[in-house]
Amino acid sequence: MGMKGKIALGAVVGIVVIGAVSANAGDDSKSGGSGSGGNGSSASAERENGGEQKGEQKKDAAEVTEKKAAFEGDGDFQVGTDIKPGTYRTTGNSDGLCYWERAKDSSGELDSLLANDNVTGTSYVTVKATDKIFSSSGCGDWEAVDEKAKGTPATKMSGDGGMFRVGADIVPGTYKSTGNTDDACYWERTKDAEHRVESIIANNNVTGTAVVTISAKDAYFKTAGCQDWKKTG
Repeated sequence: MGMKGKIALGAVVGIVVIGAVSANAGDDSKSGGSGSGGNGSSASAERENGGEQKGEQKKDAAEVTEKKAAFEGDGDFQVGTDIKPGTYRTTGNSDGLCYWERAKDSSGELDSLLANDNVTGTSYVTVKATDKIFSSSGCGDWEAVDEKAKGTPATKMSGDGGMFRVGADIVPGTYKSTGNTDDACYWERTKDAEHRVESIIANNNVTGTAVVTISAKDAYFKTAGCQDWKKTG
């Protein structure tokens, strides 16, 4: 598993409009710890050493937590052991070689795949507690997403930027992309980041001018191979 650009679920790899299906598309939290010490007599020195050890233990625990909240873009990760369930984001994937997959077991067989994608730009993925393996190849590091964070949403976005979180990365509204000449422009509105066929609210392949209204109820908007989008209403 983990081959870059692997062809897998028919619902996932390929640029197809709903019904046949899905997409080809294209940031964070950290924690730390601290210790305590003492001074004076020999007994105080022992307390100081004890404090340093406790501080180191707290730091080690914090580092473990951080590792589970942020992990490398290459490798196979066991859900619940190497990484926690949750939504993660990878950014800066500029060459289209980033590939990820969610699997229900570690057999490496096609039937084990739950969802996958080839990514350009940014991708969000929700790893569920029932997933067994999350694999990533050629991607930027993954970082946990605080789904309650609002951020500073924009009114324009890169047409090859990948996934944008509605309400956090971009504001809802009507957007336009012009100058799409080779039918490679693909957009998708989704209700979650699980990347199932059922996650798709609407999608399309575009030549020429594209206009799409992104609802405040949408979770994400995905765009690949398009000219930049600007909010018009």
